[in-house]
Amino acid sequence: MIIRMTHENINDYNKSNESLVVFGRLIPRYDNGNWSYTEEIFSEQYIKKYDNDDIDVSYIEDKNKAVFFYYEGNNCIGQIRLRTNWNGFALVEDIAVASTSRKRGVGTELLLKAKEWAKQNNQIGLMLETQDVNLSACRFYSKNNFVIGAVDTLLYTNFPNANEKAIIWYYKF
Repeated sequence: MIIRMTHENINDYNKSNESLVVFGRLIPRYDNGNWSYTEEIFSEQYIKKYDNDDIDVSYIEDKNKAVFFYYEGNNCIGQIRLRTNWNGFALVEDIAVASTSRKRGVGTELLLKAKEWAKQNNQIGLMLETQDVNLSACRFYSKNNFVIGAVDTLLYTNFPNANEKAIIWYYKF
């Protein structure tokens, strides 16, 4: 069951933000106006955890923003945070699925909800950013018909993960 965040369920925010195993990297290539990619599988894996985001109540009341939770029974096992963006796309600011619930369709269902919300808000599609070392996420977006629209090699320059590239994915309606 997917439910929009309200004041009543706001404490479920960040519950599904768990670590992931980094096992490789996406290697994007831009030729003749088209993006393609290969993969590099690492000889040694490591664990990565994204910081929890602060709860922002504006996602409850602002019609141009939304957070949706995916529940299994009373357990929140997934969330997606969205907002309209200046370029006509709905920006997926965050999507997270609890580690024990991954590869079970939860993320796909959250993307379907995001597409529905984006269409209701007259957006032309979805866009999002992930890192090249989050290969499982890159594979997930590709499987869900997102395409690479850009690669940013400088976005993380001032952070410990400066060696990572930002991959910008798009899904156009």
